[in-house]
Amino acid sequence: MDGGRWSQTPHLRCCCLSGNGLEFNRIMVSVPKRNFKRAVRRNLLKRRLRESYRMQKDLLGPGHDLLFVYTSAEIAESAVIREEVASVLERIAGR
Repeated sequence: MDGGRWSQTPHLRCCCLSGNGLEFNRIMVSVPKRNFKRAVRRNLLKRRLRESYRMQKDLLGPGHDLLFVYTSAEIAESAVIREEVASVLERIAGR
């Protein structure tokens, strides 16, 4: 994403591009096949990331495009992912 702001946590990289002109946020979640060969594990992490965002999306106002890339080679617990998504969203919101 050209012109986006990048943020990183121990398990995630996130890029945010503000001002998409919409009344909602758009997100994209990526878990590289290089780190997790089995689709079952990739899908598990994608579900955890999407659910973590869904539970905390009110921390961020509308009009953002977000890209979440899972960078760790280990499967993190849901609580850890939830905390990292919250910290990224708070950084983007300027809190």
